Amino acid sequence: MRIVSLLPSTTEIIAALGRKGDLVGRSHECDYPAEVSALPTCTEPKFQTDGSSRKIDQRVKTLIREGLSVYQVNEEQMNSLEPDLIITQDHCEACAASLDDVNEAVHQKLGPDVQVLSVSPTDLSSVIQSIRDIARAIDAEEAAETLTARMKSELQAIQDKTEQLYRPEVLALEWMEPLMTTGNWIPQLIQLAGGIPIGAESGEPSPQIDWQEIRRLDPPIITIMPCGYCIDQTLKELDTLTSRRGWNQMRAVKNRQVYLLDGHHYFNRPGPRLVDSTRILAEIIHPSIFRNKEHPGWINLAEHRFYQNVKNHE
Repeated sequence: MRIVSLLPSTTEIIAALGRKGDLVGRSHECDYPAEVSALPTCTEPKFQTDGSSRKIDQRVKTLIREGLSVYQVNEEQMNSLEPDLIITQDHCEACAASLDDVNEAVHQKLGPDVQVLSVSPTDLSSVIQSIRDIARAIDAEEAAETLTARMKSELQAIQDKTEQLYRPEVLALEWMEPLMTTGNWIPQLIQLAGGIPIGAESGEPSPQIDWQEIRRLDPPIITIMPCGYCIDQTLKELDTLTSRRGWNQMRAVKNRQVYLLDGHHYFNRPGPRLVDSTRILAEIIHPSIFRNKEHPGWINLAEHRFYQNVKNHE
């Protein structure tokens, strides 16, 4: 089977099901496992991806208001790859090529025999279901049962360790300007990791939040995981958050409990590595139980700035 995956999460799922060799094309954001980076890309953004989170938000919203999708499908590239199956989504206009655009490309260039599968998980149960749906489409159902059973077992093991522990409130931020908290599957991950998610609901889209509301909530732990951002990108524009009035008076800031997380590679991808994402959250929320060594997917902001200051004065 020849598969084109237009989502980083579905690319990871296909690889985890043992069918990485069937991938012939990917989206411009698919980069894990590392070998998939050698595959031809079949999408590209219709907007400039550089600049601040505010500018990116404005560019994306402008396209959506005009009735346009955010990403463009390279029809010629897809046609040349001769796929049997194309996997996309219809959940988030800002996450991947739209289902309408993919269907149009398929019907115009590839013909009716090419299958298009859309998966749009919003919580952990639908993530599991999306793995099974993909497995059914590529005849890998046995591998899917093994994979999902392992995921459930590892998540249960984390939950078992945290069940009787004190559960602090955790505010997870998905965007910095405008401010947005993280919905969908993230509140469930926080719960499994031994925290109480605030500011967003499981299974619901990520909502905007007012700065004054964040100050009112004054959570003991703040995690910052902008959608599509790795930690270095978040650091570059963190001042949009830390320069706000009252930031230094926040309980999490004073207690050195602000963390930057790799949203791009972990938290924004509804696939097998959500187990790693949950483990990262557990390391942050309950370090005495989980932190044997720091995971590369997160940093403590206060510690990072301390070491940067030391380095700058050497």
